[in-house]
Amino acid sequence: MGEPKKQQPVFTKVDQLRPMATGLNLTVKVVNTKMVVPKGNQSRQMRLAECLVGDETGMIIFTARNDQVDMMTEGATVILRNAKIDMFKGSMRLAVDRWGRIEVTEPASFSVKEDNNLSLIEFEQVTVVEQ
Repeated sequence: MGEPKKQQPVFTKVDQLRPMATGLNLTVKVVNTKMVVPKGNQSRQMRLAECLVGDETGMIIFTARNDQVDMMTEGATVILRNAKIDMFKGSMRLAVDRWGRIEVTEPASFSVKEDNNLSLIEFEQVTVVEQ
């Protein structure tokens, strides 16, 4: 038996993101970053930042935690591997948990489409009851 073929990751564009999606790979530019003070238990000293990231199809808010905050500098191009969509007050937020990875990469040639912010779209959870 030969070596199993390694699958090439499939990259997604920002405008294809949907609520609760997981296993996402994206290349995005950081538009801006703002630190957020987490509510509640301050003893753990968690650092949190909301970063507006995007590609040529749109933008979304990325929630950076702890060491991720240092990589999300304005103007940087990053590859998000195994990212997921979290829902926050009815809107989508992109996140990378401990099963994913963030890599700073070469500056991308695209410019961010700033008039399509997916985090501004409000979703409503609907419970479907099957008869």
